[in-house]
Amino acid sequence: MRAMDGLAFDDLKLFARVAALGTLSAVARERDVPVSQVSRALSRIEKTCGARLIHRSTHGLALTAEGESFLEHSRRIAATLESLEAEFATRSREASGLVRVAASTVIAQYLLLPGLAGLNARHPKLRIELEVSDRLVDMARDGIDIAIRTASTLADTMVARRIGTLGRALYAAPAYAERAGLPQQPGDLGAHRLVANSAATQLNHWPFIVDGVPTQLAIEGFWRTNDTGLAANMVLQGLGIGRLATLVAEPLVAQRRLVRVLPDVVDAQPVTIYAVTAGARQRLPKIRACIDYWAEWIGTSAANKVAHTAASSAAAAATTPARRGRATR
Repeated sequence: MRAMDGLAFDDLKLFARVAALGTLSAVARERDVPVSQVSRALSRIEKTCGARLIHRSTHGLALTAEGESFLEHSRRIAATLESLEAEFATRSREASGLVRVAASTVIAQYLLLPGLAGLNARHPKLRIELEVSDRLVDMARDGIDIAIRTASTLADTMVARRIGTLGRALYAAPAYAERAGLPQQPGDLGAHRLVANSAATQLNHWPFIVDGVPTQLAIEGFWRTNDTGLAANMVLQGLGIGRLATLVAEPLVAQRRLVRVLPDVVDAQPVTIYAVTAGARQRLPKIRACIDYWAEWIGTSAANKVAHTAASSAAAAATTPARRGRATR
């Protein structure tokens, strides 16, 4: 076992990534190196261990029994070293390095992106890589440092911090309102072109509170997309009425690019936005700096939205056409 002294920390991390991603090419793309380099590193690790750790076949890679054992110990050692890294980094108090952040398209585009310049001004040595997708990422497999999520169900190894609140309401572009009119009650929505989500189908159950009674309208949608950012852009383009995150839409209302639809009866159903990290990494200054900044940024943005509400309502009333026609389905 003295031969194991030849293994470096990066060898353990590389092996864990190979096991997680399942192909050498995926690891090579992640590290921006040739596949041959990853293959040679894996062969060197196996030679050092004196055992076959991975079966290679045309169907992909599979861990041997020795590989499973090596992976388990690699993860333990990596966790210990990450904890040690966090301990020393905490003492240095300097936020620097690369932080990989996963977020949905709409949160990344409309919430995180506008604040990146401010984050850079506060912490110029930080570098941010955004992994943008509406799917729920596997943080360990995808190498994510922070995931911005609205789901509160977490694995035992994860830590979540509340950084804001997200509600959803109905919006349309002024051009759509001019062309098709706006509904006066939820039942009128059936005559309008609606924007639906083909991936997160639960978002297609639009909630209302009418005369104090909660109710839902299941919509099919004339337009459908699996991307929340594209759905917001569809609404902005005047294609139809959509249910959008208020953090995204309210600034656009203030800019008169959107108008509220059925604001008196829509149930926003606010949910908590979390910044999720894995294990001891929450203590790293670069991770803590990002989360602290975004909690402040989102909080300030929310406060500004409240301040703009009265002005936005007045602007919407002034620009919304009086015509109340019904659109063609």
